[in-house]
Amino acid sequence: MNNVNKTLYIPLYGKAYVSKKGIILKDKKAEEIWDKEGFKLKGKSKSKWLAYFMGMRSSVFDIWVKEKMTDMKDSVIIHIGCGMDSRVLRVGTHNHKWYDVDFPEVICERKIYYAETETYKMLEGDARKPQWIKRIPERSSAIVIIEGVSMYLKSHEVKNLMIALNNHFDNVSLMMDCYTEMSARISKYKNPINDVGVTEVYGTDNPEIFETNNFRFIKEHNMTPDNLINELKGMEKLVFRKLYGGKFSKKMYRLFEYKSV
Repeated sequence: MNNVNKTLYIPLYGKAYVSKKGIILKDKKAEEIWDKEGFKLKGKSKSKWLAYFMGMRSSVFDIWVKEKMTDMKDSVIIHIGCGMDSRVLRVGTHNHKWYDVDFPEVICERKIYYAETETYKMLEGDARKPQWIKRIPERSSAIVIIEGVSMYLKSHEVKNLMIALNNHFDNVSLMMDCYTEMSARISKYKNPINDVGVTEVYGTDNPEIFETNNFRFIKEHNMTPDNLINELKGMEKLVFRKLYGGKFSKKMYRLFEYKSV
């Protein structure tokens, strides 16, 4: 795998870590994959604080997807940059068609642990080259998850992806996490992704930069809500709230929702 693909080990570890502790996120598949593969992480990549953050981020995405599946009953779900994530198992398809999308080498490894079904498919695809969208036969509506991906894309690449989604589907709801501009600058020198060789990332302070003629920013979501922080105990809860929650967190990391119009 190239260095960007290797960043999938970091959230995988975080989800396995919190799942083993019985907090924030239940993810037995992450535990299974992490224990079997024995990926090597070092430094900040194995920080428990980062693990808590990764678990919370995934939990917030899970809740959003469940809500959208209720509201958009005929939608397909598309998880772009799925890595080894088990959201399809945590959430369930509930008879929605679900597509997990990632680079060919990631999908190849993913197929060791996941099996396709009538409602679940894995697609080889690059977010920067969204021609793969044409291989999805459904065209009515889509719920799109872009988690841990946008920071590796230039702004015009994100917009091109949104245009391709909007051209293919009649209706799209999309949620995406983004680095801030400050976070992107700092990441060149100090970021857990440096531990797997990644130094070039992108960020924005303006969610409207990704809007197109037919895609609009709807609202910002909280990536570290109080109910999840409260699952931590004692000093860990206080430290996490101070370092990763609230205003400080928003200076580094944002979570945006978009919708086609």
